[in-house]
Amino acid sequence: MDSFDLGVEASQHIIVLCFYPRDGAPVCTRQAIEFSDHDQAFSDQGAIVVGVSPDDCLTHAAFRDEHGLSIRLLSDEDGEVSRLYGVWEQGEGGRARVRRAVFVIDRQCHIQQAYLDINAHGFATEVLKQIRKLARKPHGNRQEHGRDA
Repeated sequence: MDSFDLGVEASQHIIVLCFYPRDGAPVCTRQAIEFSDHDQAFSDQGAIVVGVSPDDCLTHAAFRDEHGLSIRLLSDEDGEVSRLYGVWEQGEGGRARVRRAVFVIDRQCHIQQAYLDINAHGFATEVLKQIRKLARKPHGNRQEHGRDA
């Protein structure tokens, strides 16, 4: 991955990729608001927060506007990106759903940290601490996972 469709050069930023099941769900909403509340702190560290769900762009826009979100939201309607990151799963009754997960990706597009099935209040602060550690390293490293994003 050399760049994101958001017009962002991946090599210039640390990416916080947040997968979530759907816009408007209580936990998803709380976490999106928390990440938005810390958006400037992430930006100060050279990081961009991107939320990804199967919702379409119009649903994302309404969700963003209703809650005053500043993080970027990407639509993964077909689940292709969610499958690549291993967070797409079959739910009850055969319905597909996305696991709540966050991936911290360094400037070389390596996954530095993966948080799976997160559900904690204040989680954005925990991720921000990880970003601050990573931002101090000029080019990141592959110590934790060493996987390419």
